[in-house]
Amino acid sequence: MIYTCSIDTPLGPMTAAAEEDALTGLWFVGQKYYPAKTDAWIGKPDQSVFAALRSWLEAYFEGKNPHIDFPLNPRGSAFQKSVWEILLQIPYGEVTTYGEIAKQLVRKQSIASMSAQAVGGAVGHNPVSLVIPCHRVVGADGSLTGYAGGLDKKKYLLGLEGNRL
Repeated sequence: MIYTCSIDTPLGPMTAAAEEDALTGLWFVGQKYYPAKTDAWIGKPDQSVFAALRSWLEAYFEGKNPHIDFPLNPRGSAFQKSVWEILLQIPYGEVTTYGEIAKQLVRKQSIASMSAQAVGGAVGHNPVSLVIPCHRVVGADGSLTGYAGGLDKKKYLLGLEGNRL
């Protein structure tokens, strides 16, 4: 059973989803890759994971670096999950590139190569925006490229974290 709630943020409304008290999704309403099939989701804003998420978002938008103290269980392929695990390691206020993530995967998985484009696809399909910080990934030249929520939001989030690209 998927539970859902809406959360207002300074960047607009977001939709959160949870299963078995673990956060499985957090999207800006209308963003690219917003889930298509939500009819069967049950509105239950009092779920404990949503209360913890609201507290996390409040602290985050106050410019703090809150600790994630709720379970995450994003749905995706093994490859996507390996990329999202790396995203969780990017320090607050810092950025990395798609190519650097590809290099990390090559080292971790002892494989010959990995394309930055494949990493970009996994980053773009991150279902837990903000919490899994895909906004901290930039192009090889430091440019703001790709963000399912929109580049204006990515720029705002990086600025909130003190990164002035």
